[in-house]
Amino acid sequence: VEILRRANRDLESTLAPIWAQRAQPTPLDSPDELLTLASIIEKETGQAAERRRIAGVFVRRLRQGMRLQTDPTVIYGLGERFDGDLLRRHLRTDNPYNTYTRHGLPVTPIALPSRASLHAASQPEIGDALYFVARGDGSHVFSATLEAHNRAVNRYIRGLEQ
Repeated sequence: VEILRRANRDLESTLAPIWAQRAQPTPLDSPDELLTLASIIEKETGQAAERRRIAGVFVRRLRQGMRLQTDPTVIYGLGERFDGDLLRRHLRTDNPYNTYTRHGLPVTPIALPSRASLHAASQPEIGDALYFVARGDGSHVFSATLEAHNRAVNRYIRGLEQ
């Protein structure tokens, strides 16, 4: 119990100054929401240089009332039922972590984020991208429109099939 208390104190002492220096305006209402967003960024980011850009996509989606539609939240919500293969039915099955079926952030963090992800969540990159798809090498293709995103997804799927 003492170890957990110490970890919680360390987390709060790390989170407080990052929250205090967050970019404004922000769609986040509390340090807890910052922590939750940072946990999603942590799970989505394969390359450190993309953290702020991914944060920017999520912040813009939150501001516009769009669903985050991020696979790591669905996987977390599946828990032990996740066998490594994310299926369309998983994306459609509602639970408190499914950001495909629910607007806003999930009910709790889905991972322990790094300081870098906390900073990215508090200082998201400015831009126009609302979508991204993983290339399979840890990097992503970012798109401002659904049409461009769908083209990127199609290129990625064709690349996998070849």
